[in-house]
Amino acid sequence: MAVKQRKSLPSTLYTEEYFLTACEGYDVFLESEGQHLSRRLRDAFAVADVQPGMRVLDVGCGRGEILRHCMALGIEAYGVDYAQAAALMSRDVIQAARADSQMPDVKAGVCLSDAKFLPFPSGYFDRVLMFDVVEHLFPWELHQAMAEVRRVLRSDGRFIIHTAPNVWYDRYAYPWVRRFRLLTGEGDKYPKDPRAITPVNQEVHVNEQSILSLGHVLKAAGFHNVQVWLDSPPQNRQEPVILALLRRLAFDMPPFRWFFEREVFAVAEKKVVSG
Repeated sequence: MAVKQRKSLPSTLYTEEYFLTACEGYDVFLESEGQHLSRRLRDAFAVADVQPGMRVLDVGCGRGEILRHCMALGIEAYGVDYAQAAALMSRDVIQAARADSQMPDVKAGVCLSDAKFLPFPSGYFDRVLMFDVVEHLFPWELHQAMAEVRRVLRSDGRFIIHTAPNVWYDRYAYPWVRRFRLLTGEGDKYPKDPRAITPVNQEVHVNEQSILSLGHVLKAAGFHNVQVWLDSPPQNRQEPVILALLRRLAFDMPPFRWFFEREVFAVAEKKVVSG
């Protein structure tokens, strides 16, 4: 009986063009040359509560701005990415940081490696970050990657995740949003498939999560004290009172907010089995 081959996305999908034109935060990266974080990355990093003296691993480090941010705080940080373009960009960012006379001389590095095989010793990191990576990993890959994250975490370490979009928004809320926008004459901005707003996402988003599914995945990987919650980018829209009230209902009131909030955050701890 033939063994069914497990799927993985080819690393060649993630080119320098992807990281500089489609990957979230590219505009802030280009403008600041990697010195500043986008709003989404800044919010996710704040959740990690990284403190001096910690060791941090950024899984799927992409362009490397998280690593530079850690270096600026004097924190030992390493990144892994299986895309060659990402590894090269991150190394360039680290070298630029080291050339900055104001940058602390801290340990930092990048490995060209798959998230399912982290090239680090067990129990080495205080924090492991996985920002905007989950949605790119097929379920079997995500489980294996999380098992590796759990292995390299210290016994009191924390795993911090950010992923987008909230799959319940795409499945259940977006169709109603699109119908409304069609009525208001803005339908050209809302394609039938929400991933087509950023076309490359139709190829690379293979495992989008909800508040429930991400919690289940983390627990299945052996994590405990799992906290999962939703958030959204600031709207800051000038609109009629009725629309403003509807938006507040959608984003602030359960159960509506479970479907309209766009981003999923999670924090989990390593579950230690006592001998």
